[in-house]
Amino acid sequence: MLRSHKERLSQRSCAKTLVTNASTNLNVTSTRTDRLLSPGIRCSHSARYARLRPMKARAAIAADAASIAAIYNQGIEERTATFETRLRTVEDVQAWFGGRHPIVVVEDNAKVVAFAATSAYRPRQCYAGIAEVSVYVDRRHRRRGAGRLALEELLRTAERAGFWKLVSRVFPENEASRALIRSLGFREVGIYQKHARLEGVWRDVVIVERLIGSNLSV
Repeated sequence: MLRSHKERLSQRSCAKTLVTNASTNLNVTSTRTDRLLSPGIRCSHSARYARLRPMKARAAIAADAASIAAIYNQGIEERTATFETRLRTVEDVQAWFGGRHPIVVVEDNAKVVAFAATSAYRPRQCYAGIAEVSVYVDRRHRRRGAGRLALEELLRTAERAGFWKLVSRVFPENEASRALIRSLGFREVGIYQKHARLEGVWRDVVIVERLIGSNLSV
């Protein structure tokens, strides 16, 4: 559809304003700005700020179980992040709640797009301050900062809950996850060789840990 010179100038001005605003918010990407500026849609302040609303992390609640299960099941089906092969039900995830281990979710426009969860490391009392950690992001929202936002919030909530260490295991070829957790202070301790089988194939895992210094002197 042909547009008048005035309309083209108006949309170009709108795009410039949006890119300027987006550059100040790490959770907003240029692709979201591009989608906003589709032909025939006029720029308005209310629409602009609604679309550029940043993702936010919060404590998960039992009502988030369906969204969490859906995201986790994507990771299970892809066979790149976990040894688990049984898909989880809403009831499975609801059982995660009610204990002392924090779970957080990330919302984008009121939709849960990622989660990070802690779980028990070992049953012995001497390990009570250590938790396993996992992070999963909806495949449609990856590479947009949701995983980082989830893990950052989980680190804060784990600190408030009194944990002194978080641990996890990552497949060696999962470079994106390894880069993320390194950037947030996790240390690669070593490799468990042939830790378990996935689809009949022995797989190694990288062991990672993150100390929470404020709780080490308690």
